Amino acid sequence: MPTLGEMLKASLWSRSLSPEQLRRVEGETLTRQVPAGGFVCRKGEPVEHWIGVVDGLVKMTNLSADGKPTTFTGLPTGGWFGEGSLLKNEPRKYDVVALRNSQVAYMPKTTFSRLLDTSIEFNRFLLIQLNERLGQFIAMVEYDRLLEPDARVARSLAAMFNPHLYPGIGPQLHISQEEIGYLAGLSRQRANQALKTLEKAGLLRVEYGGITVLDLEGLRSFEE
Repeated sequence: MPTLGEMLKASLWSRSLSPEQLRRVEGETLTRQVPAGGFVCRKGEPVEHWIGVVDGLVKMTNLSADGKPTTFTGLPTGGWFGEGSLLKNEPRKYDVVALRNSQVAYMPKTTFSRLLDTSIEFNRFLLIQLNERLGQFIAMVEYDRLLEPDARVARSLAAMFNPHLYPGIGPQLHISQEEIGYLAGLSRQRANQALKTLEKAGLLRVEYGGITVLDLEGLRSFEE
């Protein structure tokens, strides 16, 4: 399991910071263990932190008026989120729930604001991050409306391998079929069927406790 210090050093935005600045950020950032099914943060609450996944897997989700859940995206180890709400100074618009036991980092708003005010590189990182996230969400709307289940699973998995949003993710992804189903909006059984199709197509290999991606571009462009 990576430590907070290791996670911070691996983050793209931290590479321009001096060792002293990085130590200060680490000292001000809190961590919390969130059990599977627990809330990392909740819709409607004041946004007081920029949040990162030190270790684990969480999902950004919401409930419709009739109680139907909608998952926007999965956030694996190394991912940071919530900068948009911090910049707009508005209540959080979504829930974030742990899909498995996860260690989560909470950087205070004051620390985030200091980085924003003093680091050009941090601002550049946020511009790219917001643009990547926007592209991800636009693509997800397209997937949900236009793609069949096998292709939705392929694109949901491919989205986890964004080098800017989730740096350090290798070809192996430790994720269960149930978790894949949550991210793609499918049952575990249907997700399992899709994985078999993608494995037969030579795009990935299903293994105990996860998958190994063999053809990332193939996943990104897969259509049934």
